[in-house]
Amino acid sequence: MQTVRLVVRYDGAHFAGWQRQRGVATVQEALEDAVATMVGERVTVRGAGRTDAGVHALAQVAAFHSPRAIHARGWRLGLTSRLPPTVAVTDAREAQPDFDPRRASAGKRYRYLLHLGPIRDPMLHQRAWHIHGKLDLEKLRNEAAHLVGTHDFSAFRASDCERDTTTRTLFRVALVEGFMGRDDLVAVEVEGTAFLKNMVRVIVGTLVDVARDRLAPGTVVARFADGDRTLAGITAPAEGLYLDEVWLHPQWRLADDVLNLRPAYAEPLIAARLQALGADPRGLSGDPMVEAAFEGPRTGETE
Repeated sequence: MQTVRLVVRYDGAHFAGWQRQRGVATVQEALEDAVATMVGERVTVRGAGRTDAGVHALAQVAAFHSPRAIHARGWRLGLTSRLPPTVAVTDAREAQPDFDPRRASAGKRYRYLLHLGPIRDPMLHQRAWHIHGKLDLEKLRNEAAHLVGTHDFSAFRASDCERDTTTRTLFRVALVEGFMGRDDLVAVEVEGTAFLKNMVRVIVGTLVDVARDRLAPGTVVARFADGDRTLAGITAPAEGLYLDEVWLHPQWRLADDVLNLRPAYAEPLIAARLQALGADPRGLSGDPMVEAAFEGPRTGETE
């Protein structure tokens, strides 16, 4: 049995999300269909995170167990040729037999694109949120600074999110102006160990509402205190959200890997969180089982 690890890029506009669902097109099912044509039987393809309908991915990490051994290049080319044109496998290689994308994930970066042009751009249709009117980027940046650290994000999740543990650690929230060399494109990048359902989209919606004076500065801090979702911002549209990168714990990286370790600047925040819970942070911040203990299992993580 061969364990195959994939890095997958997809345009989520015409998918009902990552997770397989009856009667609708999903990324997981498209991959499973493609694998089945190569090995002659159905397999389950697991992803590092479940993106919602309309959300894109530049580097989703997935894996499956194959009854047939195929060279990495064969998997990459063979699967891509069998997938819809909006999905591609950018990397494929044999992984450790017990590799699981969720357990191996040390964190993720999500990127949200805002289009600030006065006229909508058809080339950005279903790929960015077009903001009408003035947006105070300095207010947005100042409000975003309060998100970094360990907080209770219960006010920044979908109403149907069923996670019992809502404390999360974000180690970077940044505003990138002039994204891709365009003066009218702004990216909001959010990095953390794990996320609640719609968490990034509610964060972005709240930051935008503050930046256009629909919510007062200090809304983020106030919502951490009271946990009231109704007083936070709107949920930003799915179309502007991208799963940009998945980082691995050291023990799951392969030789000459295209996937990276979690950035070093994240480690002090994670170690502080472990220490606050009474755990010894020395050597534990890279242990997925220890980190999961203070955020709960990631099986329900959805963006």
